Amino acid sequence: MTKKSLSFSKLETSLKKCRDGYQAIIPTEWRQGRTAYGGLTAGLAFASVKAQFPDAPPLRSANINFIGPVTENPIFKNTIFRRGKNVTSIESKALIGNQVVAHIIFILAESRKSELNVDYPIQSEIAPENCEDFNPIESTPFIPPFIRNFDVKFITGHRPFSNAPDGHIRTWSRHKDNDSRTGMASLLTISDVLPPAAMPLMKQMGPVSSINFMLNFTQDNPQTDDGWWDIETKLTSAKNGYSSQIMRICNRQGILVAEGVQCVAIFT
Repeated sequence: MTKKSLSFSKLETSLKKCRDGYQAIIPTEWRQGRTAYGGLTAGLAFASVKAQFPDAPPLRSANINFIGPVTENPIFKNTIFRRGKNVTSIESKALIGNQVVAHIIFILAESRKSELNVDYPIQSEIAPENCEDFNPIESTPFIPPFIRNFDVKFITGHRPFSNAPDGHIRTWSRHKDNDSRTGMASLLTISDVLPPAAMPLMKQMGPVSSINFMLNFTQDNPQTDDGWWDIETKLTSAKNGYSSQIMRICNRQGILVAEGVQCVAIFT
């Protein structure tokens, strides 16, 4: 019998306040290799920030640095760098013992009146219900455990290790668990669900490791239908053992809710 995975919503509510911060649980089914899935580390870090600072303004930007493998249940220690009239900067450290394994800077800011109010919708012509699974059934033994917590549907681009001409992946993605599909911590958790954009160029399987990623958020409270996010990544450079990629997340209406960049270490 297959063990049922703990959903993100359950992991979020299981954060336990302790002397040094907030203790998190990282089940084996949320891991990739020897470390926790990076999106989960980011999502739980933000959940701990909201638990500690419930009146903090909306999230505008997150700069996430993976310092070392999250091999055990971490403690998130959060500190306000500065609280201005509109902008609040908060540091979140994920600690295992005295070792920092992730370092995140969250920038939160109140909305302000502006003469500019512009969106550039990029709606997909293919609904998730009409897309095939991104991970074919024959790939199940090779995908990391964390991916089973998500529904991922292939829109366009290329799958990993396909010797593709470019590094482009675009999917519809959502949490399998219905209760895990709302809130900024949920969005942060799913934001890193795609494999690195360099992987479609690879001819055979090989290890990769995310070093960091940075996301800017365009909405105070991002919303979508049925939990589905249009998540896309494009490779911009791969050399000297590292790659750089741009990332974009839109809702079902094609409204951009987040965009960012990521650096990945390539070991092949």
